Amino acid sequence: MNSILSDRVLQMEESATLAMAKKARELKAQGIDIISLSLGEPDFKTPKHIQQAAKDAIDEGKYFAYPPVPGYQDLREAIAKKLREENNIQEAKAEHIVVSVGAKHSIANTFMCLLNEGDEVIIFSPYWVSYAEIIKLCGGAPVLIEGTLENNFKASAAQLEAAMTSKTKAVIYSSPCNPTGSVFSQQELEAIANVVKKHEGVVVIADEIYELINFTGKNFSIASLPGMFERTITVNGFSKGYAMTGWRVGYICAPLEVSKAVEKMQGQFTSGNTGIAQRAALAGIAGDQGPSQEMAVQYLKRRDLMLGLLRDIPGIKTHVPEGAFYFFPDVTAFFGKSAHGHQVNNADELCMYLLAIANVSLVTGSAFGADNCVRISYAASESDLIEAMNRMKKALGELA
Repeated sequence: MNSILSDRVLQMEESATLAMAKKARELKAQGIDIISLSLGEPDFKTPKHIQQAAKDAIDEGKYFAYPPVPGYQDLREAIAKKLREENNIQEAKAEHIVVSVGAKHSIANTFMCLLNEGDEVIIFSPYWVSYAEIIKLCGGAPVLIEGTLENNFKASAAQLEAAMTSKTKAVIYSSPCNPTGSVFSQQELEAIANVVKKHEGVVVIADEIYELINFTGKNFSIASLPGMFERTITVNGFSKGYAMTGWRVGYICAPLEVSKAVEKMQGQFTSGNTGIAQRAALAGIAGDQGPSQEMAVQYLKRRDLMLGLLRDIPGIKTHVPEGAFYFFPDVTAFFGKSAHGHQVNNADELCMYLLAIANVSLVTGSAFGADNCVRISYAASESDLIEAMNRMKKALGELA
């Protein structure tokens, strides 16, 4: 019997990060002691002043009606002010901001508005798991340019130039990067911008959701470069830096033509984001930044802890992440080996082996465009990280 479902959904890959997290939850429900290092979710609680803003908004009783589709004006103005003062995007105004249901929604809105059938989008790879599927859903064709462990997983401007064709419509990257934690420098982004500016009609989607978890210093925004505001859609949100994953608040800053199109698109799908969540977001972006800064300090401590633990596992090869909260080690040393009835031929099988034998949940690098790697989130307690790496070391040592 033919499926009643559309080709669109049948051809779509499931999110590997969410699939592994679901599997880990199912095993935990069976009483198995799983340490989950698969989801990119802060283990910190949303800061108290942000929680209080949401409670106050409920008590005020003014935010229960449909909010404006692009977000409340005061939140959009606060975001624009932040982008001017902290990111040096001087052109940013409230009219360029659209608040959506998380940065993922912002990216989907953007591609729905940009892409026609057959348009190509160049993705700096390794890349966040949903980029390619969203592009395909919108009728586009993903084109990967690959960074390697040896160059800290950062594809170059020269690779970008070589990948450009008459069908290229957009370029997308994340910095700090999910899954690698790599950060593009100002000089690297200037070189990328110079390539883009040579090709009329090509725009950049700059995913800066991990901006506040950057160990190199201040994050640099490509939209701040001369001539790039009109060529850039900056994507950001509150999930990572403010520990607000479940609040679902993201946003874009884009040229007016794009921001108006995204508002139009969003008006047909979700309308405006939840009013209470927006009041919380305003308290986050305009209020005390101390809790976010302290979280970044703690992530750096964990990164350094994990670096030592991973380097103590024979066969693991890793670079030093400069931001976000992930390691993305090369694990090819374990391919072709077996233990406990498990044959490991690739990163997918290694993740399943570690889940079954070590009770540690990771995500295969194939979901991010790098078949030889796995992604390890260190958004977990130090005690869980130490225990997880001890379990992994033992299980990996038994492969032969």
